[in-house]
Amino acid sequence: MRFRGLDLNLIHVLDILLDERSVSRAARKLNLSQPAVSAALSRLREYFHDELLIPVGRQMVPTAFSASLRPTVREMLGKAEQLTSATHQFEPATSRRRFRIGASDYVLMVVIAPMLRRLLVEAPGLEFEIIPPGVGIGERLDSGDIDVIISPAQFLDERHPVTLLFHDTHVILGAAENPVMATPPDIDRFCSAKQVTVSVGPHQELTFAERHLQPYRQKRRLEVFITSFSALGQVLAGTDRIAVVQRRLAEVFVESHPLVIQPLPIALPPMEEVAQIHATRVDDAGIRWLLAELQFQATGERPSGPVA
Repeated sequence: MRFRGLDLNLIHVLDILLDERSVSRAARKLNLSQPAVSAALSRLREYFHDELLIPVGRQMVPTAFSASLRPTVREMLGKAEQLTSATHQFEPATSRRRFRIGASDYVLMVVIAPMLRRLLVEAPGLEFEIIPPGVGIGERLDSGDIDVIISPAQFLDERHPVTLLFHDTHVILGAAENPVMATPPDIDRFCSAKQVTVSVGPHQELTFAERHLQPYRQKRRLEVFITSFSALGQVLAGTDRIAVVQRRLAEVFVESHPLVIQPLPIALPPMEEVAQIHATRVDDAGIRWLLAELQFQATGERPSGPVA
């Protein structure tokens, strides 16, 4: 289809090229030949009268003009996705729809990964893209580039509806042979223990737990700073360090690493993990199904009423 002389199929190619910054990688992702993608790039350059991507070393760098196009391209493709997926019925067993979920690796490990294993049988044709939290994730929800964001509620946009998925509490996780983990530590022993802490996103924002532990931050012996929940098991195993971890995640690590759990001597409020969708998607049958599956995986119970 053409609009004002532009083949709209080229917009999808441009989006992937801006993502991959490589004709060969874009071709693999698009399931096209490299000559076909090179030809598409040439047509885009001719239409926009701009190089769009400039070879620098082994990759291609977007021009200022193509970078300025990116938000509009994302919004356009997101709206197209909404249009093509809009339906009053959704058949997961036969659908080939792709769902894009914004979530941390904590949520990926405790909810999404087991859900995906189950859906391999129940909905084998579906595709899932898990996008880590970061700058602009809210804008991607607005543009339709993300279907659902899973996060503690206080990190989300109040303009859009949320669905409670589950509650979690926080515990101390450490190696089984770590002396600190022999008995439940008091506040002094907790603060003096060597600790690993996780921050989230490209700007290394404080997690829910670290925000509530701020009054103790100067007293605690923080030694290792990482940006991945999923790395905690490897980082703690065989050391005398500890970490404050969500209980659900700690229980996953205890099954796969020589680690143990002790209670946290500081009372933190329970953490609510919620799923947020765009206000315009509440009638999307596929999104409602996805929310129900997330709730079921998180709680073991099917929602009794409409989701979202």
